[in-house]
Amino acid sequence: MITADGLPKLEATPAAVRPSLEMLHLLSAVFVWLVTGTTISSLNKWIFAVYNFRYPLLLSALHMLTAIVVDYGLIKLRLVQHRAGMIYTTTPLFTLAISTLVLGKQHHILKYTAMMPICLGASFSVMGEVQFDQTGCLFVFAATMLRGVKSIQQSILLQEEKINSVFLLYLMSIPSFCILAVAALVLENWSGLEWPPQYDRRLWLLVLLSCLGSVLYNLASCCVITLTSAVTLHILGNLSVVGNLLLSQLLFGSQLSALSCAGAALTLSGMLMYQNSELIGRYLDSRWAAGPGGGGRGRLRRGPAGRRWRRGRRRS
Repeated sequence: MITADGLPKLEATPAAVRPSLEMLHLLSAVFVWLVTGTTISSLNKWIFAVYNFRYPLLLSALHMLTAIVVDYGLIKLRLVQHRAGMIYTTTPLFTLAISTLVLGKQHHILKYTAMMPICLGASFSVMGEVQFDQTGCLFVFAATMLRGVKSIQQSILLQEEKINSVFLLYLMSIPSFCILAVAALVLENWSGLEWPPQYDRRLWLLVLLSCLGSVLYNLASCCVITLTSAVTLHILGNLSVVGNLLLSQLLFGSQLSALSCAGAALTLSGMLMYQNSELIGRYLDSRWAAGPGGGGRGRLRRGPAGRRWRRGRRRS
């Protein structure tokens, strides 16, 4: 199209608009995922700490049952403990290692380096009130490994097999509910469970909100994995640790120590390093290629597998 002054008018093409829509979709999914994750953590803490509800397996089973009910309808319509928190922050590292060892994916060396401030920073954020239990610690380590495996499997099913997020969550929820329901019946103390009307009505409202929030949280997780990767999902999960601490201070009066603040800053710096690893790598390449005084003395290169860096000298 030609304007009145004779200059061509630039029009937005579908190819130019598509990346903007994809970025908007990604940002929306990440925002919903972070908000719902932080909200669920606070709701569950309120349920367990304020109302003294001692049935975590039952609550998790209700989460899965809600996911089955909600996702089944959508398909038809076609539509924490501190020690556990500290160990869970290593999930990005486990996920990155599993994707390398099992799937053979090669990652930039700076991405491995970024795991240190990300995991350490998030661990520092929750280290102030750690209570150690050997058996519980072993179970949490096992859960962390399984979380990494689950995320890798989700990534394969969502990105390569192109399974719909709602349908995948529906398929995952059915066996999860059965396992959690049996575990709740066997392991939890049902003699202390009172008749539901005897509990405060607000408790069941919080349980309902927690269940609905878990569905939205898991759907947002699937969207984030589809648009990014399993490793990115858990790195963002460490960012939510910071949000949980701030919300815990607001709702429960928890005090933030200097170590927690330093951990939050360390986590954010690691996230920036991870997300900009290629840019940082190109900058270091250019610096080493130029050498002192621009003489081309040396450069920093990636190895054949893209996993190592080595210094080389340019022949004169």
